Amino acid sequence: MTARLVHYEGRVQGVGFRYTVKNIARGFDVTGTVRNLPDGRVELLAMAAEPDELGAFLEEIAVNSPLAHHIKHVESQTVPPPTDLRGFVIIS
Repeated sequence: MTARLVHYEGRVQGVGFRYTVKNIARGFDVTGTVRNLPDGRVELLAMAAEPDELGAFLEEIAVNSPLAHHIKHVESQTVPPPTDLRGFVIIS
């Protein structure tokens, strides 16, 4: 399993970002969470069995989706895969 913690900056809150990410996740074999942060960023924790699947999912968000033009900066790091993730959920 491969997991990435991604922070998106820009106009990423109040534009349906989390909902859109969850819908994009349905097209990939990924699990994870997405949530708004108090500082205006959005945090995504995503995990997949195949690194290529995870990479394609992240590319779909940042390059091909309607969200792409809202994103001004992305920080991403590999993290240990969590053991308790099931499905893909929006965290309030």
